[in-house]
Amino acid sequence: MRAVAEHLPLGAAGAPAAAASHRWYPAGTHITIRGLTKRFGDAAVYEDFDLDIPHGRITSVFGPNGCGKSTLINMISGILPYDGGQILFEGKTARETRIGYVFQNYREAVFPWMRAIDNIRYPLQYLGIGKGEREEKMDRLMQSFDVKLDLSRYPYQMSGGQQQLVSIMRALVVDPEVLFLDEPFSALDYEMVMFLRERLQKVLVERKVTTMLVSHDLDEAVLLADHVLLLTKRPTRVADNLPFDAPRPRTAATTVAPLFIDVKTRALEIFQREVRK
Repeated sequence: MRAVAEHLPLGAAGAPAAAASHRWYPAGTHITIRGLTKRFGDAAVYEDFDLDIPHGRITSVFGPNGCGKSTLINMISGILPYDGGQILFEGKTARETRIGYVFQNYREAVFPWMRAIDNIRYPLQYLGIGKGEREEKMDRLMQSFDVKLDLSRYPYQMSGGQQQLVSIMRALVVDPEVLFLDEPFSALDYEMVMFLRERLQKVLVERKVTTMLVSHDLDEAVLLADHVLLLTKRPTRVADNLPFDAPRPRTAATTVAPLFIDVKTRALEIFQREVRK
C-alpha cells in the first residue's frame, strides 16, 4: 500500500538515506542495499550490510530467531528508520516507490468498520485514483484471484483466512512495484494456507511483482521462493542465497521432488550451522 511507502527511510541524522541524484544499481536488481546499519540500544542488528534483491522475483527471508528478518523488510519498506547506509529501488527511494505490505496480524491490519470491499479499495482512494480506474483495478484483481467471497461483509463476519485474503488483495490492488509479506500465513489453518499460497504465487508470477517474504517455516520459504535468503545471527549477514528454480505452479507435490529436497536440505544445513555459532 502506498501509505507504507510514504515513510521515507532516514539515516542517522534524519536526512533521506538516498539522494535523488544517485541512480546507479546493478543490472537485474530491483532493491539495492549498501552499508545498512541498525542498532537497538547498544546491540547491532545490522552493521555495514549489503544486499541485492532481483527484479520481479520472490525472495524468502529465513534465519535464526531474533536475527532481524522482520526488521530487514521493515527498513526496506520504509516503516522502520535505520541508522546508516542506503536503500534504493532501481535508483529510487521508498517514498518514490509503490509498495505493498501484508502484516502477520490480519486482525489489526484490516479496518473493522469497513466492509471487505471497502478495505480493498481504500489504498486507491488514498492515492486519489479516479472512480473508473479504481473499478478497473478492482475487476482485474478479482479476476486474478478468482475468489468466490462475499466482500460486502465486515471483517468480524469473516474467518481469519478470509481476512488475510482481504489484506493481501488490498496490498496488491495498487499494482505495487514491490510487495512485502511478514509471516502472512502463520496464524492460519493448513487448508487456508494451501489455498492462499496457491492464489498468491499465481498472481505474483503473472504480475512479476518483486516480493520479499519473511517466514519461520522452511518448507514454505523454499516452496514459494525463487531465492531463499539465509541470514546469520546478529550482527546479521547473508549466510547464503539459494536459488530454487522448480516450475510453477508449485503444489504439495513440489515438496517431495528431488530439487525441493536438495534445496531444503542445504538451507537446513546452513541454518543449523548458524544456530550453533
